[in-house]
Formats: sequence, structure tokens, C-alpha cells
Amino acid sequence: MSSFGVSGTNAHVILEEAPERDVPEVPEPHDELPAPRRNVVPWVLSGRTEEALAAQAERLLTRVDDAWDLDPVDVGYSLAVSRSGFGCRAVVVGSEVGEMLAGVVGVADGEVVPGVVRG
Repeated sequence: MSSFGVSGTNAHVILEEAPERDVPEVPEPHDELPAPRRNVVPWVLSGRTEEALAAQAERLLTRVDDAWDLDPVDVGYSLAVSRSGFGCRAVVVGSEVGEMLAGVVGVADGEVVPGVVRG
């Protein structure tokens, strides 16, 4: 294909058909595959001081301690978007409410427990 413009500009294009691609076969689903594991969820806690961080952890415990049917993802989302980030921080990481609450108890008590990152 050629094009010649009025102002002396020339444009030339060669068009070709793209080569065919090999499409990989999709394997058949297996009934024996294990159920996917639920993702790990962070609960972010922060305070201006270590005492304020412990107080926030205690308030969170009183709020969710009896609610074993709550979704850890919902709590993690609310903690991440509804509070300001302060200098003293702790992140409780887990996938079930029980292990999350154990981490929050550790933050409230100022203890080093598995599943809690401080910084």
C-alpha cells in the first residue's frame, strides 16, 4: 500500500498475515485436588506510643472476642482503612480468628508471639 501526500510526504506500509499461534491444551479438572487454603490476612494496629498500641489491641479484643463468626478479612480491611498510621505499629498475621486473637493478646500484653510483626 502506498500513499503520496500533497505536500510531498510519502508513506509506505507492507501488511502481512500474522503467523498462527499454537494454543496450549487446558488440562481436565481433577476431583482429587485439595481445597485451596485461605489466604493469610494482616490486622494492622498502631498507636502514638507503645501504651497506646497496647490499648488499641485491648479495645480490638473487647470488640471481636465473642464474635467467632466474623470474617478476618473484614476486620483487616476495617483496621487498614479506618485508622491513621502512627509510629508504634504491630501487624498480626493469620488466617483464622483464633490465631488472630492470640496475636492481638500478645500485642496487648507486650509479648513476642508467633504471627506478630512489630516495627
